[in-house]
Amino acid sequence: MALRSITRKTLLYKSGVEYADYALNHAEGCAHGCTYPCYAMMMKKRCGVVSSYEDWLQPKIVKNALELLDKELPRLKNKIKQVFMCFTTDPFMYEVEEINRLTLQILQRLNRDKVKAILTTKGVYIDQLTDKQLYNEQNEYGVSLVSLSEAFRGKHEPFSAPYKKRIEALKKLHDAGLKTWISIEPYPTPNIIKQDIRELLGSISFVNKVVFGKWNYSRVTTSYIHNKEFYNSMACEVASFCERHAIKAHIKEGTISPTLLGPSQSTERVTLANYM
Repeated sequence: MALRSITRKTLLYKSGVEYADYALNHAEGCAHGCTYPCYAMMMKKRCGVVSSYEDWLQPKIVKNALELLDKELPRLKNKIKQVFMCFTTDPFMYEVEEINRLTLQILQRLNRDKVKAILTTKGVYIDQLTDKQLYNEQNEYGVSLVSLSEAFRGKHEPFSAPYKKRIEALKKLHDAGLKTWISIEPYPTPNIIKQDIRELLGSISFVNKVVFGKWNYSRVTTSYIHNKEFYNSMACEVASFCERHAIKAHIKEGTISPTLLGPSQSTERVTLANYM
């Protein structure tokens, strides 16, 4: 069944996020159905763009996305450092081929003007990304990965790709010479799941970059009595791991509490400000 579609007046927009420059979202909604809760879904419901969780699960494709790029790129390409895909949808939605095809077309269009793309997905990267027309060594391909537990995924990311498939697809891109990264956000507190972050980090030791951030928008984590100490400890684990493996790291703003850092845990060491 074909996806429903929408048209937009603009596609590229200036991002206010600390690690992104420009961004685009070429679909409305996301079939992965994350229940963290999902900030994007909360925002779209509040604005009346989607009516319910069920509505959010039925993505609508932006049918004039390529036309908008053709109009906007000539004007903006010299200002753009990179285009982030995506903040309010997923560029490689698991088993949603229509979204994935449009993503490949958008990447081809960005490549034509030598505009760098940074992607993140809870889906599976496809082999075509290493084809000559799509290969771009400056692009960065990321996967969202906050656990290795399939039980956790089934509860909190119910329709996303299995973790093993995400990692294997990302490793293929790495082995083909492309830049890869991991977003460990929103990382759950032990009252949500007890796990060892070192196991997760060990599974992605091949990547070029790690972004780490806390679980937001939920009383489940803020009510956890050792919330601040926990995230300081996890941030230090991430920073130490990245330092040992020569991986760039970025701890998102608001994740650590500097007043709770120990004597050997300076803010500079934990944030490892060589991210970009």
